[in-house]
Amino acid sequence: METIKEILLVYGRIITILPLLLVATLFMGKRSIGELPVFDFLIIICLGAVVGADIADPKIEHIHTGMAVIALALLQRLIAYMNIKFRKVGRLLTFEPTLIILDGVFLVKNLRKIHYSLDNILQMLREKEIFDVTVVHLGFIEANGRLSVLKKAEQLTATRQDLGLKIESKELSYPVIIEGKIDYETLSHLNTNETWLKEQLNKKGFKKTEEIFYASLDKNFKLHISPNTSSTPDPLKH
Repeated sequence: METIKEILLVYGRIITILPLLLVATLFMGKRSIGELPVFDFLIIICLGAVVGADIADPKIEHIHTGMAVIALALLQRLIAYMNIKFRKVGRLLTFEPTLIILDGVFLVKNLRKIHYSLDNILQMLREKEIFDVTVVHLGFIEANGRLSVLKKAEQLTATRQDLGLKIESKELSYPVIIEGKIDYETLSHLNTNETWLKEQLNKKGFKKTEEIFYASLDKNFKLHISPNTSSTPDPLKH
């Protein structure tokens, strides 16, 4: 009988706490759901922990959980207001955007600073329908971890159409060196080999593949290289 009572109590808590949690989330606004900056992420974790403990443990005072949810929602709104009112506060509570691509070249030190792998970035580029890094003028990892890209002027096809200029199709580029390691399967697919690749690297002043962070090759055998030393001296500020 005691077990049934506790189960009914848990069900009652779910029914009463979820509407409160919904109201609190709507009160915090879209920012807490969509962009999810660092502080908002911590608030969401705290809300989940508080509500989860309340639902799972009937011994916890239900009213205390409700007050905690309200307090967290109010705190989040206060911090959001301070972010808008005082820019320095916002910068202290979130990450700075990080420049990771400049004129088609990966900025290796910046990538390592934010702990993103080359595979992560290539996937994010593909999700933006960018299959050749050479078309990118600027690439940023924003405070929320997403990739923002500004393409080179000549790649802005709509503008070229508006001007009546001829638009040429772009060949797909294939990665042939990733973090200093040659992709022999891709070279074979492109009907070339390691010897040819190393000759091209030598012509561009690279003696070892370890000097290359990323290199791509299209079917016209146009080679693009991002060296391992690429960096930018100044971090981008908000």
